[in-house]
Parts: sequence; C-alpha cells; structure tokens
Amino acid sequence: MDHDRYPDSHLRAILERVRTIALVGASADPSRPSHGVMAYLAGKGYRVIPVNPGLAGQQLLGETVRAGLGDIEGPVDMVDIFRNSEAAGPIAVEAAERGIPVVWMQLGVRNDAAAARAEALGTTVIMNRCPKIDHERLFGAAGHGHAGQPHEGRPQAGQSKGEQP
Repeated sequence: MDHDRYPDSHLRAILERVRTIALVGASADPSRPSHGVMAYLAGKGYRVIPVNPGLAGQQLLGETVRAGLGDIEGPVDMVDIFRNSEAAGPIAVEAAERGIPVVWMQLGVRNDAAAARAEALGTTVIMNRCPKIDHERLFGAAGHGHAGQPHEGRPQAGQSKGEQP
C-alpha cells in the first residue's frame, strides 16, 4: 500500500465497513482533538471506545474508558491512534496481533515499520489522516456512513431495529 496517498474509494470502504472503533489516546478535555473526533464519530453512529490508562474506568461520552486494547470486550473494527509516531508502533502491531482489521494513525502520526508489520498480519493501515476529516469530506453534511445509509435511527450493536439508542 502506498501510504503517501489513499484512494477515496479505499477510505470510503473502510468508513462504511467499520462499526466499532477503539480510540487510543482519548482525552476527557473537550478542547483536545481526540475528544472532538470521538464525539463526531459517535454522533455518526460508530461505537467509539476510549482507551487511556490514565482515565481507565471513567465514563467518556457514554463509554467506559479502557486502559488498553486488551481490556476491550467484543469485536473492534478499527483502532484510531492519537499518540506520537513512536508510541503508535507498538499499538499498531498489538492491534494487528489481536486481529483488528484496521489501524488508523491520526494526522502527523506515521510509523512505516509498524505499518509493514501490521500489514503482514493482514491489517489495513492508514497513516497521517483523520477519520473525522475524511468522513466529512466523503459523506458530506448529511453524515452518511455505513453502507451509504444515514446513521440516525440505525440500531447500535446489540439492539434490534425497534429499539432506540
């Protein structure tokens, strides 16, 4: 994969397929970018599980903060990494070893060695991009996402179609 450019079709397919995101480096501070991205993605119908060992056990935007990826129960479709490039390496490899299909490193975060290791394990890696920015750009103000359907009214994991979130 060429990590300098990603086709829109590739990014769109990821954002349509993903349902549950582990956001590593989550912050409780609303002025921090990780908090804004988490709120945006949750507002678009994704389940976003915050990961931050310093906040573990606390509630953040309706989800319990986990200390690490290993503390998350159930499937995770994507790990969004809000850490520096060096710290992102072990997280990306751990995600791949856990069978998480997608690792997304935020703007300014790139670790080619970790990407190569994760891809060798079958994980798709996106680097130096923001899923919020790409979601807004690809799906527009309507907020469409999964399979091109609006997120409003879509059942969350574990809900039947008749239940409300």
